[in-house]
Amino acid sequence: MALAQAVAVAVPFFFIVVASSSSAAPADSLFGCYDSIVSFGDSLSDTGNGLLPELHQGPCLACNPPNGRTYFHRPTGRFSDGRIVIDFIAQSLGLPLLQPYFPEAYEDAAQRRRTFSAGVNFAVAGASVLSYEFYDKIFGYQNPYTTVSLGTQMEWFRTFLAGFPDGRKYLERSLIILGPIGGNDYNHLFMQERSLNELRSLVPIVVSKIGSTIQAFCSQTRLVIGAYQINMILIMMMMMMQELIELGVITILVPGNLPFGCLPSYLTQYENDYDPQIGCLSWLNQFSRYHNDLLQKELQRIRKLHPHVNIMYGDYYNDAMRMYLSPNQFGLVAE
Repeated sequence: MALAQAVAVAVPFFFIVVASSSSAAPADSLFGCYDSIVSFGDSLSDTGNGLLPELHQGPCLACNPPNGRTYFHRPTGRFSDGRIVIDFIAQSLGLPLLQPYFPEAYEDAAQRRRTFSAGVNFAVAGASVLSYEFYDKIFGYQNPYTTVSLGTQMEWFRTFLAGFPDGRKYLERSLIILGPIGGNDYNHLFMQERSLNELRSLVPIVVSKIGSTIQAFCSQTRLVIGAYQINMILIMMMMMMQELIELGVITILVPGNLPFGCLPSYLTQYENDYDPQIGCLSWLNQFSRYHNDLLQKELQRIRKLHPHVNIMYGDYYNDAMRMYLSPNQFGLVAE
């Protein structure tokens, strides 16, 4: 069983319930609470946008088997041999599987609204929070997978919402899922093995780029690997959340990052500081926890500013760690 599918089995709706609040209702009572889902993210949430040639660079990695072999019996653009977490969330809410914003062409706006009446997915495999142009200009790095960022997805969302006669009413009955996203921002640097000194030298450049927007966040800057970038990513995500709230969103789910130190690509590249219990890279998992800790603090800050909005945190990290600690319980067995 692929890890992506195992994650979906382990957290089909669990993290929504435990993350919302101490008074969260059982999963069964949430069935039918939402009319639609609006999703943003990367390959962990992409349900087919990546199939559009214009949205990816190089070969389509999700276009071929074994992707899709166990549930759909064909590749659907999902990076999984079956369903992904967003599919299980939709089914748990009594909604159809989420349709990608692309690649289908529609004859008119009315047909488009009917197609997405139960939700729409803007997630694209390889997408980052910060823009493609930012990485190209600041780091000299060009994303080999896509030029799509969270900002790009928000542009699509604005266009999508403009086609509704009452977009605010649509959003009030929707569950907005902002992520998971951000992993590809860090992958850009980690896979290039950027040095800590190089990252530190970029802090003043980054601060000058985002100007007055970050004044309230400047005190959080820490001189640890990637800290400035985490702050930028969180700032961008919080700006997106602020816009969503102003547009009428009532319920937002924001998943955290997975334990990076357990990913095969990093285990292959780095050979040091293994966790003796599970064999993952301890320092990379610490980085993931750092991101998630800051994200949760920011979510709490926004809750206080907008008490009428239900802002939930999705704990991907600890749910995934349960599988790494007890793989046999989740079907992760050697074949």
